[in-house]
Amino acid sequence: MVKKYPTESQRKSNTSPLKEVFEELLEAYKLKDRYAEKTLIQEWGSLMGKTVATRTISLSISKKKLYVKMSSAPLKKEMMLNKSRILLLIEEKYGKSVVDDIVLL
Repeated sequence: MVKKYPTESQRKSNTSPLKEVFEELLEAYKLKDRYAEKTLIQEWGSLMGKTVATRTISLSISKKKLYVKMSSAPLKKEMMLNKSRILLLIEEKYGKSVVDDIVLL
């Protein structure tokens, strides 16, 4: 009788957490930075809060610059003054290599 499936001990030695496998896959295909960029754009509202999220018209990242178009001039001015703090928040959550600068439009 031929066994089709590996035994329980063989499976355990070969298993890895899904998160680790996904990160290895991103590294192998050099997609880690691109994935972090997309995640940052998707999670902008939770990162910056409801007030900023509702007044953000558009977000994009190009050449490690985050372009943020705002509908509120006072909020835009406040964000300009706190640019280094925002960059620090992004760096802590998504890594240093995702965004180097923020351009407020």
